[in-house]
Amino acid sequence: MIIEQLYTGCLAQGAYYIESNGEAAIIDPLRETSPYIRKAEKAGATIKYVFETHFHADFVSGHLDLAKKTGATIVYGPKATTNYEAHHAYDGELFPLGNVTIKVLHTPGHTLESTTYLLLDEHGKEHAIFTGDTLFIGDVGRPDLAIKGDLTEQDLAGMLYDSLNAKLMPLPDHVIVYPAHGAGSACGKNMSKETTDTLGNQKRFNYALRAKSKDEFTKQVLDGLTAAPAYFAENARLNKDGYESLDRVLQRSDQALTPDAFEATVNDYNALVLDVRNAVDFAQGFIPNSINIGLNGQFAPWVGALIPDLNQPIALVTPAGLEQETIVRLARVGYDNCIGYLAGGFTSWQQSGKETDTIESISAEEFADRWQTGIVQEVVDVRKPTEFDVEHISGARNLPLDNLNDHMAEISHDGSIYVHCAGGYRSMIANSILKARGFANVVNVEGGMGAIKKTVVPIIGEIAAAE
Repeated sequence: MIIEQLYTGCLAQGAYYIESNGEAAIIDPLRETSPYIRKAEKAGATIKYVFETHFHADFVSGHLDLAKKTGATIVYGPKATTNYEAHHAYDGELFPLGNVTIKVLHTPGHTLESTTYLLLDEHGKEHAIFTGDTLFIGDVGRPDLAIKGDLTEQDLAGMLYDSLNAKLMPLPDHVIVYPAHGAGSACGKNMSKETTDTLGNQKRFNYALRAKSKDEFTKQVLDGLTAAPAYFAENARLNKDGYESLDRVLQRSDQALTPDAFEATVNDYNALVLDVRNAVDFAQGFIPNSINIGLNGQFAPWVGALIPDLNQPIALVTPAGLEQETIVRLARVGYDNCIGYLAGGFTSWQQSGKETDTIESISAEEFADRWQTGIVQEVVDVRKPTEFDVEHISGARNLPLDNLNDHMAEISHDGSIYVHCAGGYRSMIANSILKARGFANVVNVEGGMGAIKKTVVPIIGEIAAAE
């Protein structure tokens, strides 16, 4: 028996490859299917099943393409309805895979169809659970994403409590927990950086599993939940209803455009210019009105959070050789309308003599010098409110990047706006958005709060108060 976790850091997502005696199963695959197919071919195994733990909201799954290419059966648990052929399992149903067996445990709560898959080894002993978004390492799935009609988040939280206590808690402590996500995912609020653990450890240390009553559990899991990213509902719909083949998306989108053709295409399609270079390179020069979301960070989730329309035409500026990777990473979250990329990257745009723009980017030390001399008047902190509460610059305005577009009216066009985050990734995204919206005098503070708090700039908040 082989179990392999295929973890994708950008989405903080874990897919799983299980193999036994020439047969393989994939659990919660990403949209690009080649890694799973290559792995099975190398082992001489046949992919027999594609198991889905639920209708994922934070990425477009690869179940449809994988089933078409391999002949595998798509399996969902109870309460799942799809607009394509799939096997809808009943609670307790057994699926033989080589010398092992996979058992369906219906665990509603995160969503109504949420299902955990229990792997029984060659001797019928409980070996591992693939929990999807029902149970994470250090947390449980948020119960506010599948609210419909009279069904409330409190109702779903109650279902989740029952599922955990009736289906998972009675399992032996040695059982290995393999969740669908880790730290950084918006599907939970307290996930560990560890991507697997034993169930026994989770019983001892996971706050949600230690709740002594359903009321206590409900209060704990609902407390502090932030709004779900805007693209979640649309991704869940695509996973339920179906979507275009990734191969077709790549064929259509993989179009190299000269600077003249790029400019004309952007104008013709009213396209968004998305520049995925790192923050330092972007600040030094970019196409006017382009938005920077770097591939070197949580690219796909930030695209989903900040570009509300999945059908928005997108024209790409990428580092050389990363054009197709960018297209794939957009498609992972359902952004299939890429209309091409700038051939030769930003260098070709510069060489063509076309207009460029820059963003002033200064060190934390330079920021501190300006602070002391009274030059700094407006500071915008684009971190999450929870980060801001812990520690922030005295007098700073907290406008979280997630909803920056909704708060433009609160920012003055007079004078310079100094923007920072925790380390510099989010602040450059924010600066690019502000620039595109007509804020000419934005200044990026490199290194963010991590660097600023090492200077003389006054910091207040929970940590400062404790000290």
